[in-house]
Amino acid sequence: MPALKISFKATFVIACSVLLLVSCSRKKDKFISRNFHAVTAEFNALYNGYNALEAGRTSLNDGYSDNYWDVLPIERMQISEEVVLPGQSKNENFNTAEEKAVKAIQKHSITINGKEKNPQIDEAYLLLGKSRYFDQRFVPALEAFNYILYKYPASDKINQAKIWREKTNIRLDNDELAIQNLKRLLKQEELKDQDLADATSMLAQAYLNTKSVDSAITQLEIASKATKKGDERGRYKFIQGQLYNELGKKDSANLAFDQVIELNRRTPRIYMIGAHIEKIKNFDYGKGNKFELLELITELEENRENRPFLDKIYHQKATYFLHNASDSLAIAYFNKSLRTNSQDRILKAKNYEILGDMNFDASVYEKAGNYYDSTMTNLVLNSKPYRIIKRKRDNLEDVIYYETIAQVNDSILNLVRLLEAERIAYFEVFIEKLKIRAEEEKEKAEAAERNTGLATVNNPIGSPGPRMGAPTQAAMFYFYNPTTVAYGKNEFVKIWGDRPMEDNWRWSSKLNSGVTGSASTNNSVVTASEDELFDPQFYISKIPSEVKEIDSLSKDRNYAYYQLGLIYKEKFKEYALAKSKFNNLLSSNPEARLILPSKYNLYKIYELLGENSEASIAKADIIANYPESRYATILNNPDSASEKDENSPESLYEVLYEQYESQAYAEVISKSEEYITTFDGEPIVSKLELLKATATGRLYGLEAYKEAINYVAITFANTPEGKQAQNIETNVLPKLASSDFIKENDSVANNHKVVFKFENPKPKQVTDFQKILDTVLKNIKYYSLKSSVDAYNPNTTLVVVHGLRNAQVAKTFNQLLTKEDKKKIKEPYFAITSANYQIIQMHKNLDAYLNTDSNSK
Repeated sequence: MPALKISFKATFVIACSVLLLVSCSRKKDKFISRNFHAVTAEFNALYNGYNALEAGRTSLNDGYSDNYWDVLPIERMQISEEVVLPGQSKNENFNTAEEKAVKAIQKHSITINGKEKNPQIDEAYLLLGKSRYFDQRFVPALEAFNYILYKYPASDKINQAKIWREKTNIRLDNDELAIQNLKRLLKQEELKDQDLADATSMLAQAYLNTKSVDSAITQLEIASKATKKGDERGRYKFIQGQLYNELGKKDSANLAFDQVIELNRRTPRIYMIGAHIEKIKNFDYGKGNKFELLELITELEENRENRPFLDKIYHQKATYFLHNASDSLAIAYFNKSLRTNSQDRILKAKNYEILGDMNFDASVYEKAGNYYDSTMTNLVLNSKPYRIIKRKRDNLEDVIYYETIAQVNDSILNLVRLLEAERIAYFEVFIEKLKIRAEEEKEKAEAAERNTGLATVNNPIGSPGPRMGAPTQAAMFYFYNPTTVAYGKNEFVKIWGDRPMEDNWRWSSKLNSGVTGSASTNNSVVTASEDELFDPQFYISKIPSEVKEIDSLSKDRNYAYYQLGLIYKEKFKEYALAKSKFNNLLSSNPEARLILPSKYNLYKIYELLGENSEASIAKADIIANYPESRYATILNNPDSASEKDENSPESLYEVLYEQYESQAYAEVISKSEEYITTFDGEPIVSKLELLKATATGRLYGLEAYKEAINYVAITFANTPEGKQAQNIETNVLPKLASSDFIKENDSVANNHKVVFKFENPKPKQVTDFQKILDTVLKNIKYYSLKSSVDAYNPNTTLVVVHGLRNAQVAKTFNQLLTKEDKKKIKEPYFAITSANYQIIQMHKNLDAYLNTDSNSK
C-alpha cells in the first residue's frame, strides 16, 4: 500500500506539471496561458530590464556635466561622438536592458491570428526602444516605438510610445516632424501628469532647436506645472529663466529663477545655486542695492551646503568686487575660485582670462601672457574663443618685447639724467632694501640649519625611532628629508639667484635674482663682489656715459614706443594706451622719420575717441608742416583715402614684387633700400627686407642670401617675416649648403638644359636673341623645347633651353638644327643637368663648372 500511494503521488505531480505546461503554451489563447506569460514577463524579464535601464541612466547622469554658461538642454543626456560597431554597446546596462526586452518578446509573446494576447509585450517593446535610445542607437529605437504604434494601437502605453518616438525624432534632427506630431498628440489626447510634462518638455526642445524661443517658454511653463518630479520642475524653471535672459527680459528671468530658489531642497541644489548666480549676473550695479547683493553672495559663500559650488560663488564675488573697482579683492577671489579645483573648464578659462586682462591693463604683460596660456588650456582647441585668446596671446609677444625695451631703456635714461647727488641718494635707498632682504635670507638660512635633521619623512611623532646605529632613510639620502631640501633650495637661491633650468645656467648673463653676489637695478642685472654689493659708486659706475651709447638707448626706446602705439591701436583697439605711447614718443625728441607717422596715428586715434578738437589740431599741424607728404594728401582729400593709393607702402610693395618676378633683382634691391628708409618704423619694412634678402640671394648667391636672411631673422624676430626667415635659416639653408656638382649618370641627372651665356649684354641683345631662338626651336622635330632668360649676376645673363632628356643630345644641340637655322644661332653654348644648373645659380660657381666640363660650344 505505501508503494501504491507513492506511485499515485508521483503520477499526480507529473500529470499536473504536464497539464500546466500544456495550458501555458504560447500557441493557445487560454486564461492560464495569458496570465502565466504576462506575470512571468512583467516580474522577471521586464523587471530586471527596467532595473538595468535605470542603472544605465544613473551612470549616464553621473558622467554628464551641464554647461551652465549656455541654455541647458531639456533632457540631461550626454551625446557621444564615439562610433560603435554593430553588436557593440556604449553602456553594458543598456545592452542588458535590451536583451531582457528581447527575451520577454521571444519567450512570452502570444500571437494568435495576428493579434498579441500578452498585455506586457507592448511594455517590452517600449523597454527595447528606451534602451536603444539611451544607448544612442536612435534609428533602431525609432523602429521599436513605431512597431508599438503599428501593432498595439489600443495599448495603454500608446501615448508614451508617441512621445518617445518624437524624442527620438528630435535626436535625429527631425524637429519639424516632431513639432507636428506632438502638437497633434496634445490636441487629440487629454494628456495628464507625467505624460503631459514629457510631451510639452519635448515640444519645448524642438522649438528651441528651431529658434522659436517664445513657444519653448510657453511649453516649459506647462511642463513645470504638470510634472511631479522636483528635479524636472527645477530644471524647466531654470531653463525658462535662461531663455528670458536670452530675450533680454531680465525681470521675467528673475521671477523664474525665484521659483527655482523657492523649491529649495525639492530640486537638486545645483539648480538653486545656478538660479542665485544668474540673478546676480542680472544685477543692475547702477540702480541696485550693492550692500544687499554683497550680503547675499557672502551668505551663499558661508553656507556649508554650498561647498561643492564655491568655485562659482567665488567667481561671482570676484566679479562683484571688479564692478566696484576693488581690484585687489577681485584678484583674491578669482584666485580662490581657481584653487577650488573646479571641474568647470569654462569657469576656469574665464577666471584666467579676466586675470590676464587685469594684468594687461596694468602693463604687466609677461604675467598676462601666462594667464592667457592657462586660459587656452581650458578651452576647446581651435574653437572660436580659443582662437580669440590665441590671437591675443600672439600679439602680446610683440607687446612684451617692446614694453621690456621701453621700460629698461627708460629706467636707464632716467638714471643718466640724475645729478650725482641724486644718483647717490637713489642707490642708497636701493642698498637699504638690499640689506633688509639679505638679513631676511640670512635668518631663513639659520632657521633651516637649526632644524636640519630634526624631522624625517618616516619618523612621525609618536612612532618608535630607529634602532641605535641603524641609519634612517633621511640620513641615507639627502632628498628624503624635506627640511634639508628646503635649506638646500634657500642656499642655492642665496648663492646663485633664481635661475631657469637650462644649459650654462651658471653664466652671469643667466642671473635673474638673488642677494649675495648680485643686484638688480631697474631690470639691468649686474654681478658684484661682497664689498661692491653695498657700495653706491659700484652701481653709478655702471650707468652709461658715452653719447653714442645713450643715443642708441634713446633710439631703441623711441622705436619701441612707436611699435607699441601701432600694436595697441591696430591689434588691441586700446586707443587710450596707443595715444599715451605716441605722446610719450613725441615728447622724447624722436628721430624725424617717426614724427609724421606718429602724428597721423594720433590724429586717427583722436577721431576714434571722439576728441574732435585734438583731432583738428593734429590735422592742421600735419597739413601746415608736412604739405608734401602722403598723409597731408589724404587729409586734404579724404575721399581719395578709400581709393587705392599708388604711393602707399602696400602698392609700392606690389610693384616691387612684380619687378622681382620679372628678374629685375638689382632694381628690386635698390628700390627696397629706398623704401625701407622712407617707411622706416612701419609694418611694411619687414616685408621689404625679406624681399630684398630673396633678391640678393638670386643675384649674389647663397652666402649673400644667408647673411641677408640672418639679418631679417634677428632684426624682425617678432614679425611673420622674421619667423619665416628663422625657418629658412634653420630648415632650408642647411640643405642647400653643398656646392658639389652631380654626375650625369646619377638618377637625378635625367633633365638637361642648353645654356647661352651673355657677358655685359647690350640693350635688346638678349631679347632679340631669344626671339630668334624661339623661332628656331619650333623647327626642331621630335622635341618640345622652350626658352627662358635667367639673371646670373649683375653682369651675366643666361638664355636657357629647356626640355632635353638626353645628355648627348644636349651636348650636340647644334646638330638638331637645320642648315639654315645653324646660321642664325652663332653664340656658344654649354650643356648642363637641371640639378647642376640649380647649384650654379645658388652658389654662383659657373666658372668652376665650365673648368671641369668640356661641353661648351
